[in-house]
Amino acid sequence: MTVTIWHNPRCSKSRKTLALLEENGVAPTVQLYLDDGPSAEEITRVLTMLGMEPRDLMRSGEAEYSEQGLDDSSLEAATLVAAMAATPKLIERPVVINGDKAAVGRPPESVLEIL
Repeated sequence: MTVTIWHNPRCSKSRKTLALLEENGVAPTVQLYLDDGPSAEEITRVLTMLGMEPRDLMRSGEAEYSEQGLDDSSLEAATLVAAMAATPKLIERPVVINGDKAAVGRPPESVLEIL
């Protein structure tokens, strides 16, 4: 089982999710997504796994969200995904990926469903 976590060590939810995975015997691949951001293709694949629209995975409270005009409801999904790929800070965290399943660790316990 290869489990990956898009992790931000400065985020308490991300740290708790990583600890929860480890407590359950999972040694995930840790992708520091702010430094090594996922591509638009990876984000699209994860959105499909999550059953979410791009805006559902975006941190709308970040300054970059409004600065880039991402609150415009007429923007297409591809534009929002491209914004997340270019500015990974906009991606909600943490995201845990296990094969063809993914979960957002909010709350952290929600990732246990995909293990």
